[in-house]
Amino acid sequence: MEPAAMLAAGGTAGHLFPAFALAQELARRGIAVDLMTDLRGDRYGASFPARDTYQVPAATFTGRSPVAVARTLMTLGRGLARAHAILGRTRPAAIIGFGGYPTLPPLIASRLRRIPTALHEQNAVLGRANRLLSRRVSAIATSFPTTHLLDASLARKVTCTGNPVRDAVLSLAASPYRPSPPDEPFRLLVFGGSQGARFFSQAVPPALAILPAALKSRLRVMQQCRAEDLDRVRRTYADTGVAAELAAFFDNLPERMASAQLVIARAGASSVAELSVIGRPSILVPLPHALDNDQLQNATRLAQAGAAWCIEQKDLDPARLAGVLAQLLNTPDRLIEAAAAAKAQGRPDAAARLADLVEALMQRRSWPAQARAPAAADVVRR
Repeated sequence: MEPAAMLAAGGTAGHLFPAFALAQELARRGIAVDLMTDLRGDRYGASFPARDTYQVPAATFTGRSPVAVARTLMTLGRGLARAHAILGRTRPAAIIGFGGYPTLPPLIASRLRRIPTALHEQNAVLGRANRLLSRRVSAIATSFPTTHLLDASLARKVTCTGNPVRDAVLSLAASPYRPSPPDEPFRLLVFGGSQGARFFSQAVPPALAILPAALKSRLRVMQQCRAEDLDRVRRTYADTGVAAELAAFFDNLPERMASAQLVIARAGASSVAELSVIGRPSILVPLPHALDNDQLQNATRLAQAGAAWCIEQKDLDPARLAGVLAQLLNTPDRLIEAAAAAKAQGRPDAAARLADLVEALMQRRSWPAQARAPAAADVVRR
């Protein structure tokens, strides 16, 4: 029977993208991968490089009332029972969790099954679910050399691997940064999650509108917008004479990132990792009110390295953004230096380093009997 690893990740891109990258690397090593996720993960099931994808009930603690807590615990309990049964049938040699409350059922079940476990933390601050699990796992992989809220007593099981990025990003790691001379077009990429797209649709067009005409004429904007905002933003750019390509989703975002002279984005873990591996300067606007300020921590690390400019949303109005953009467009050397600094922070070998850790874990566990075939009702995709 071929060796297999189970990956556990919530249904957001921030958790699934590094799991995706690890799955690609493990496949190159001849290791089969299964994915366990929550109901949201089915959106990615058609493309995630897993042998089988399983869904388990999961929930986040969203309120403190006894009723809300009880409802969440009941859902997690159902998820634990489902995960325990799936692991009993699939019998992976190791299980790796990528954070978020959906990883609680499979990783707790793996402990009950005595399967070696690892956590991967994508952010510069240890997430709440990972904090709950950190003392119960065999190993912890981090994306940054230091991780806020990670108990120092756990240092013996911590390895800094970096945050894995997908092959589509790795293929662009060698693409050089190409500065824009004063007489040539300047490519500006703007993207974010759903909340980021809404804020940037409100903040970026008016900022570009007040730039001097000579700078506006150079801009070539590529911007992600919510579908309901596309027409309004398109009209705004047309009225102000800024050339813009807008879409609700860019399916070739890494390529657009590589082609840009500057990126404006949120500071999610995957975005920060991809900007670093490709080596592009950025203005990062962390998601406000996020639990533990994880995006602020991520952005601050890049800003301290000289790779980005971190501006909190409460401090970013069109006038300030226009001022920052005007300075950067007029001083291309600063962008060249920031691109180099971003590249120096990149860890293109993160997936390989994490796969090494997974293989070491897998060698610690062998099931006494062959696994049975998974139940058809559990499998989302085969």
